[in-house]
Amino acid sequence: MNTAIKKKLPIGIENFEKIRTEDFYYIDKTGLIKDLLYNWGEVNLFTRPRRFGKSLNMSMLKSFLDIEGDITYTEKLFNGLEISKETSLCKEYMGAFPVISISLKGVNGIDFAAARDMMRSIIGNEALRFYFLSESNNLNEKEKMQYNQLTAVDESNRQGFTMSDTLLMGSLKTLSMLLQKHYGKKVIILIDEYDVPLAKAFDNGYYEEMIMLIRNLFEQVLKTNDSLQFAVLTGCLRVSKESIFTGLNNMKVLSITDVRFDEYFGFTDKEVRELLEYYGLTASYETIKDWYDGYRFGDVHVYCPWDVICYCDELRFDPKVQPKDYWSNTSSNQSVRCFIENAESNTTKREIERLVEGEAVRKEIRQELTYRELYSDTDNIWSVLFTTGYLTQQGKSEDDIFNLVIPNQEVRKIFTRQIMEWFQDMTKRDGDTLNMFCDAFENGDAAGVEMYFNAYLRKTIRIRDTFVGKYRKENFYHGILLGLLGFKDSWGVWSNRESGNGYSVILVEIEEKDLGIVVELKYSEDSNLEAGCRQALRQIEEKNYTEELKALGLNHILKFGIACCKKRCKVMVE
Repeated sequence: MNTAIKKKLPIGIENFEKIRTEDFYYIDKTGLIKDLLYNWGEVNLFTRPRRFGKSLNMSMLKSFLDIEGDITYTEKLFNGLEISKETSLCKEYMGAFPVISISLKGVNGIDFAAARDMMRSIIGNEALRFYFLSESNNLNEKEKMQYNQLTAVDESNRQGFTMSDTLLMGSLKTLSMLLQKHYGKKVIILIDEYDVPLAKAFDNGYYEEMIMLIRNLFEQVLKTNDSLQFAVLTGCLRVSKESIFTGLNNMKVLSITDVRFDEYFGFTDKEVRELLEYYGLTASYETIKDWYDGYRFGDVHVYCPWDVICYCDELRFDPKVQPKDYWSNTSSNQSVRCFIENAESNTTKREIERLVEGEAVRKEIRQELTYRELYSDTDNIWSVLFTTGYLTQQGKSEDDIFNLVIPNQEVRKIFTRQIMEWFQDMTKRDGDTLNMFCDAFENGDAAGVEMYFNAYLRKTIRIRDTFVGKYRKENFYHGILLGLLGFKDSWGVWSNRESGNGYSVILVEIEEKDLGIVVELKYSEDSNLEAGCRQALRQIEEKNYTEELKALGLNHILKFGIACCKKRCKVMVE
């Protein structure tokens, strides 16, 4: 296929105008405009996980509503899209309102002073977009002075915008008031990623200061603002009213459980099929569905757009490329790691195992939390995992009780990786036990290896999937064993390295002892662990796995056959 004749895929592009004017593939979400304008509240908050199209939708709203654009150009941008069919709505709203549009995604300072400067910069630069206000005939001199205070910079030492804290807190309200007076029309406010400054503040220890700043900024512009037509906010979390929305009783919250607007964030199955057909990638549909589908917003099942676009972009040029974990690379996955680390009770550990195995876990979900509460206990972390997309709902909820599942293979991989990293960190804290475990290998002590390995298996969170092949189940035990043996810095440890007629599971070189170790591991479906051990030892012999260790000049080689099932193992040595 000649890929040059196809539209480009918009990887990382969140600007609606750029996508529409520079020949990028666009999945039409302009129906959101229609539904919003027919049903808007004074303040509308959309909460969705990251990478589900929030910023692109906000850019789309700005392009449609902003009075600053040329109407002919705006009509061209939306020509052929769903919203263009709504002629009366377009006539009333397209290019008809002054729009203040900011994203707080970049407010991530290491301290409050840095974060506050970033906030000043974001709002100050947005104010500069309306530089005509400084000379507007509709503003008096004092009002022009107010505008100049919003855009004033310290030119002497290049410290950026100089607005005081008080001015910053009232900046959006002031700017909207000036715009209304200039245009004679009320103002639409768009605030993207509203909760990022709070998350960064909580992580870096200045949460109280940021709460005060955001609360005052929002309360002035969203509650006591006669210049406001309506506002749209987006974020990952619905932060409790006790935190930043105190007294803000005019807010319409549209979360992942609402059926309203459910199809406008994320790709529907129909949209993914059309995309794959356009690029000639329909053969990869089942793989993409298995890896990137499974999220449920309201009554609609959706795919993560970021993953679908990234994978399809690679597939266009390499049809054999395997699916990857794109989503986790955009975040630290802190909530999953925190969840696993706080799973102290056996009940929670078993629940995590059930999730990884594809089962549902029934939990009460709180969709309103403060950042102080997010990780305060395990029950709250379930809610965080749900609202941020690591878990999704299955079937209908009853009140606030949900059946929670891992949505797809990509997120399952995130869980398994975090479990393995947690286990390795946990075991390294007890160096004495690890040394005794490794000594048992070095001494050919099968009973000792079996005793210690069984103890480790009882402690860990088992990763098992009843829907995957035997080799994938073996990978879990292989990963644990590899991490344990890697504790010895002086040992050479290789995983799945080619040797002889096949690939050994683990090879170990202990140079100072003139000793090599070969470990072959089997998963016993029928729980016949002794038979599994014998099969492993036969494979070592038949495939000559000792060849590479002999080539290193090692004169003494131990061969271990290990069989595992669930949280039990059996070990034999020759």
